[in-house]
Amino acid sequence: MKPTRPIEPRPAVPRTGLPLVAIGSSAGGPAALATILGALPADFAAAVVVIQHIDQHVAPGMAAWLTDRCALPVRLAAEGDRPAAGTILLAGTNDHLVLKTSTSVGYTEEPRANVYRPSVDVFFQSVARMWRGPVVGVILTGMGRDGAIGLKALRDLGYYTIAQDEATSAVYGMPKAATSLGASVDVLPATAIAPRLVELFNPKAR
Repeated sequence: MKPTRPIEPRPAVPRTGLPLVAIGSSAGGPAALATILGALPADFAAAVVVIQHIDQHVAPGMAAWLTDRCALPVRLAAEGDRPAAGTILLAGTNDHLVLKTSTSVGYTEEPRANVYRPSVDVFFQSVARMWRGPVVGVILTGMGRDGAIGLKALRDLGYYTIAQDEATSAVYGMPKAATSLGASVDVLPATAIAPRLVELFNPKAR
């Protein structure tokens, strides 16, 4: 595993606050998510929000499928939900999930021209604008470039960012775009991502 720099909160805000793990994925994402989220402990100390390119009619089934494979509860994000430690929120509609305040999420149709719905970039950029605690951004397997710009925005603010490696990606499009843009601090196999998150947020569990 290549060396990493410590997690940093965004500049000019307190170093305290609820940590957030923001994850984006597309083609091949469910399997990668099951590997990563399924390895997080029940007392995981950060909130998790997942943006997976998936139709809203399939999203409830995916949430249930992940719940069966995780120690943490997985549920579809609803308007006004507040990310909480030890809970995984999954984008659940064909609109974009965003942070509407510094503590709550919601959905928006804009930008309507974005072909990726829900968009990883749109969510990551809202995190860059709104979140007031530490953040880890993670981009997983998927076709295209969605998430690369948003992950770069997080890294530019000093947050720790991860891209899945090519060997474990079903489609090395989104992680490759992020890495090519200089958006990822680390490039890790899917099996190494959860241990890294536990190292950051539950160090006594190592």
